[in-house]
Order: sequence, then C-alpha cells, then structure tokens
Amino acid sequence: MAHTYTHLLTHVVFSTSERAPFLSDAIRANVHAYIGGILRELRAAPIAIGGTADHVHIMASLPAELAISDCMRVVKTNSSRWLKEKWPERHSFAWQQGYGAFSVSESNRAAVIHYIQDQARHHQRVSFHDEFIALLKRHGVEFEEQYLWR
Repeated sequence: MAHTYTHLLTHVVFSTSERAPFLSDAIRANVHAYIGGILRELRAAPIAIGGTADHVHIMASLPAELAISDCMRVVKTNSSRWLKEKWPERHSFAWQQGYGAFSVSESNRAAVIHYIQDQARHHQRVSFHDEFIALLKRHGVEFEEQYLWR
C-alpha cells in the first residue's frame, strides 16, 4: 500500500507526583493549553484536555509514527519544565512516572470528550484513585494495585 491511513484516538490519564494538588484553578487552563501546543508540535491533534488539581486527561488523535510512550515522555518532560519556569514557587512540581492510555472508538468520541470536560463535577463524587482503577478495569488492563501509585 502506497500510503498509511490511520485514525488513532487515544485517551490518556496521568497525575501529579503523589497526586499533589499543584494544578490550581489559576494555572490549570494554561497548563492544558501548553500541553495542547506540545501535542501539535508532535503532529498529534489535541481534541480535549481537562482534569483537576492533581491529574490530567487528554484525548488526542496520534499520527501513525508517534508511539504513545514517546508522546507522553515529551509531553510530561516539557510541560513539567515549563510549569516550574513559569511558576517558580512550584519548583518541586513533577508528574507521576506512568500513565494510562486507552483507545477510543469514533462512536465513543463525544462521550469521552464530555467526560474529560466534566472532570470538576465528576470528581465531586468519585476520587481519582477510584476513577483510574475503573478506567483500567473497563478497558481490561491487568494491574496490581500496590504498584499503581509509585
């Protein structure tokens, strides 16, 4: 085949280190916008970015040549560096080491976008811990809970 055609929608979730509430309302939109810019530089298309003070959800369309692991390494490294430069009082900021990444079908696109955009309300009744475990289970990801938060 002469050309490669893909439509790779991915929902990614990761938290701040130790789930520290570094992403206050005052900076969250700026951090999300910066992450969107990093994704565009990687030729990915950010579709929705949301979250709360301690974690981020991203839905993006990834190009075929971009591995999710490479994408997340660049997003987390560059956004962490930028955040600490822009807000020096958050000099100890860091992202957790890992992430969760889940494929999204086109038929579920709107529901996932709504879910990401509605994070503040969602977390009034569900903790990030419970949310993340539910996502892993819903997507059939095997895990050992004692290793999730390291």
